[in-house]
Amino acid sequence: MHRHELTDEQWKQLEPLIPVRRGPRTKKGDRQFVNAVLWRVKTGAPWRDLPERYLNHPLI
Repeated sequence: MHRHELTDEQWKQLEPLIPVRRGPRTKKGDRQFVNAVLWRVKTGAPWRDLPERYLNHPLI
């Protein structure tokens, strides 16, 4: 786990609040997308500087 990512305990609390999406499921999952958003907010860096571990997500 990286510094700006959710812990397992935090994800357990947040996951039930995320609405069920229609269509195909993502390969990396909603947690990966949430972690990417958190990284962006916490670092203040532009989206183009998003670490490679978050790239190739269909919502990013």
